[in-house]
Amino acid sequence: MAGVNKVILLGNLGADPEVKYLEGDKVVANLSLATTEAYNDRNGNRVEQTEWHDLELWDQQAKIAEKYLKKGSQIYVEGKIKSDKWTDEQGQNRKKTKIRVLSFTMVGGRPDGMGNPNPSPPQSDTSSPSSKPTTSMSSGGGPDISLDDADDDLPF
Repeated sequence: MAGVNKVILLGNLGADPEVKYLEGDKVVANLSLATTEAYNDRNGNRVEQTEWHDLELWDQQAKIAEKYLKKGSQIYVEGKIKSDKWTDEQGQNRKKTKIRVLSFTMVGGRPDGMGNPNPSPPQSDTSSPSSKPTTSMSSGGGPDISLDDADDDLPF
């Protein structure tokens, strides 16, 4: 039986992308993405819980990330979980879990200092068409998020 390894995240970058150029024209970008959920506890107090995710982007996506993404950028990510295992200098077995990004879309406004706000932000999509958020700038200056397949009979 086949398995499914799919991750969908929407969050904000905790730092500028760290980009490395490797042999053979390979490029890798590492990003740290924060997702925050908020809820009320039993006593009615508002609680916010932030989870940090390590993202890995390759080649063209890494180049786009280097050029357009900055600390605080809000992005929508689709990818898969990947675990790296190694033995450190002290002989201890180590494991790191990260998200290998398959596609991402910039969904927030442009970070400060990002030039002309009129063009649409670039999208990095290497997967087949599906119901992914897309961005466009509304007349109010903020992004409008819509789904490609909007034929659902949702009550909200």
